[in-house]
Amino acid sequence: MNGTSPLVMTLHSRRRTRHLARDLAACLRPSDLVILSGELGAGKTFLVRGVSRALGLSERVRVTSPTFSLVHELALSMLILHADLYRLSTASEVRELGLVSRRDEGCVLLVEWGEPWLKELGGDALIVSLATQPRLARLVSSGPRSEQMLAQLGESGQRSVV
Repeated sequence: MNGTSPLVMTLHSRRRTRHLARDLAACLRPSDLVILSGELGAGKTFLVRGVSRALGLSERVRVTSPTFSLVHELALSMLILHADLYRLSTASEVRELGLVSRRDEGCVLLVEWGEPWLKELGGDALIVSLATQPRLARLVSSGPRSEQMLAQLGESGQRSVV
């Protein structure tokens, strides 16, 4: 990506993943892009749910993957667009969703399966890759704003840089 060392952390429990979500929520600013990658069941939607809860979403509101609707809108302390691009196969399909213009308006984009579409999403993303064996998160930045986010996440001292 941009040369900054990745941040790698073990997610040995759901609680640890919720801590990552809370820390990530604290970093978010309008127009940020977070791309979530990892195999099915790795915890992408769980992480989005945790970020949403940290930003004030009620426990009564379900957060599910927008696999078939493609985008869910969550009006919290800032407008969050939760997208799932798994079913898309061309750049034009991604552009047709209008996510870049919504990002330009200040929406935060949390995008599952978005790594192949970094350019179409406006670039400069914090990329969170989740793995299950072992269960961990690897975070990298692709531009100056996401590099700031990565640095802020690393300041907690609870993660190991590799």
